[in-house]
Amino acid sequence: MAIRAYRPLTPTLRFKTLPTFEELTSNKSRPHKSLTEVKKRSGGRNNNGRLTSRHIGGGHKQKYRKIDFKRRKHGVAAEVVGIEYDPNRSARIALIRYTDGEVSYIIAPDGLKAGARVMSGATAPPEIGNSLPLSAIPLGSNIHNIEIAPGRGGQIARSAGQQATLSNREAGYALVKLPSGEIRRIHDTCVATMGQVSNVDHMNVVSGKAGRTRWQGKRPHVRGMVMNPIDHPNGGGQGKSKGGGGRQHLTSPWGQPAKGFKTRSKGKPSGRFIMQDRRVSRKK
Repeated sequence: MAIRAYRPLTPTLRFKTLPTFEELTSNKSRPHKSLTEVKKRSGGRNNNGRLTSRHIGGGHKQKYRKIDFKRRKHGVAAEVVGIEYDPNRSARIALIRYTDGEVSYIIAPDGLKAGARVMSGATAPPEIGNSLPLSAIPLGSNIHNIEIAPGRGGQIARSAGQQATLSNREAGYALVKLPSGEIRRIHDTCVATMGQVSNVDHMNVVSGKAGRTRWQGKRPHVRGMVMNPIDHPNGGGQGKSKGGGGRQHLTSPWGQPAKGFKTRSKGKPSGRFIMQDRRVSRKK
């Protein structure tokens, strides 16, 4: 994927960088009808109409694309019909057609082209786009769309440009280094897909104007420090005062500390599968 920059003829174009979409091979505006469903919008409100999630509302109408995160048809080859744009995620998606005629959407790995053949299952070769158990993947391979529990479907490394590394196997578990730097034990019967997620340059995209963010369904995010004391704990004071004139710690609108407060449970059962914390790797 390439990034396109613009001549600064207007303030909007000065910093705008957008993808060229040259990797797309299918009609961008017409997804496969049987693989889509209506996507309802809540506007950040619950069933009583009260605002429970801030900064949500508006945006362009979208349809949800049903993605096969489980790659459930094992041992059946499929042809990549095309690479498509998905407004619900940062990665590109691939439309594949199996030999029995069934079609499906999968997360498109980087380098996957239309006309290529993909397969899932333990007998599939370890090539880009193929989905295999961790026990059948060569050590040192880059993988994505990784299951946490067998049969649950891929949950790790699904966004644009993400990849994890299979570093080792021991006692029925695989050691996987995640994009965050965390090293985690995952059962070797869990399934992962070979390669890196497509749209690698997504991190370099700059919208250029606030309106494009509104098209995505995001409303303005106002800082608590510029509010009044009645609206936010950090509001009030004269000028740019820290925390309403005092020196108290920054908090959320409901009083929870914003910096340094650990929200993960100390006794969380999945903590025993973390071999190296992601924060430790960042300190090195």
